[in-house]
Amino acid sequence: MTAERQGDGAEPASGDVAAVEKLVSSYERLRKQIARVIVGQDSVVEQLLTAMFCNGHCILEGVPGLAKTLLISTLARQLSLSFSRIQFTPDLMPSDITGTEVIEEDRGTGSRSLRFVKGPIFANVVLADEINRTPPKTQAALLEAMQENQVTAAGFPHKLPKPFFVLATQNPIEQEGTYPLPEAQLDRFMFKIHVDYPSEEEEFQILRMTTAGVEVELERTFNAREILDLQAAVRRVPCADHVMRYAMRLTRATRVNRGETPEFVRDYVAWGAGPRASQNLVLAGKARAILQGRFFVSTDDIKHVAFPVLRHRILTNFNAEADGISSDEVIRRLIEAIPTEKSASMDPAMASRVFVSDREVDE
Repeated sequence: MTAERQGDGAEPASGDVAAVEKLVSSYERLRKQIARVIVGQDSVVEQLLTAMFCNGHCILEGVPGLAKTLLISTLARQLSLSFSRIQFTPDLMPSDITGTEVIEEDRGTGSRSLRFVKGPIFANVVLADEINRTPPKTQAALLEAMQENQVTAAGFPHKLPKPFFVLATQNPIEQEGTYPLPEAQLDRFMFKIHVDYPSEEEEFQILRMTTAGVEVELERTFNAREILDLQAAVRRVPCADHVMRYAMRLTRATRVNRGETPEFVRDYVAWGAGPRASQNLVLAGKARAILQGRFFVSTDDIKHVAFPVLRHRILTNFNAEADGISSDEVIRRLIEAIPTEKSASMDPAMASRVFVSDREVDE
């Protein structure tokens, strides 16, 4: 079903219903498996999986010791995907990421030829660990890979495997020896996810699990082909015009010197989000809706994903820093200030249709 057909009384195709049922069932299994290794961080896991089902990249920001790296590696194992970890350091070179050409000599004929040796970027899930500890020249080596799903060496493009995700981590408290990501590269990341400290009970459970020497065996939940199919199903989720316009108004309200910009944005924001933010809001809203068992997007879905989508695309100014106003606070005020519209064209039968299956889906 396409977005244009929403509201005409048509029901989702049977293939889409099956895809929703499979995704919801497998998603719950996946979260339970991850919970056997990662205690708490439910919202982080939800946001990470939402972005992956949208074919988006993520930055996870948090202080050391919050299991950011463990979460990403556990997720890659769960999804039966190839995984590589790149430890970003000040002396890391772009070719250390993308690969390089080496000269090979044929011992029989003595002829020489160039052969491209693939770097660690050629994996389904790439963990860019402490991405802000390497200079911009090396950070930029990820740009083409993230945007075009390919790398270019010696003028020749080399396609990356599908699906392809860059999941980066960074430490917000280190200042010396760090290189903040340029805004152009930050915009390539669909989500910026904040990883917070665990609660007291969660930390107690972490102590019990990690000091007992128990090895956890995890079951595989998805493979690469299934993830690609689910990504296609997410894009087929219909989104009403009033929901798209709400996402667009939310993005446009972050831009200074525009007629629709609230006063507090003019006071605290130096630069707002671009059109890619609106695209990501709608896509992430579709993924969240489908993970909730619904085959339509609501404004509540847009509100729910607004923080990870917008927080790294809003550049606050000195006034905000002086008053202790973060980009998250700007987003919270925008959600309160921008009204939502009710759509008269929404088909009630479709709006109440919820696809939830308790059936376990075979791998």
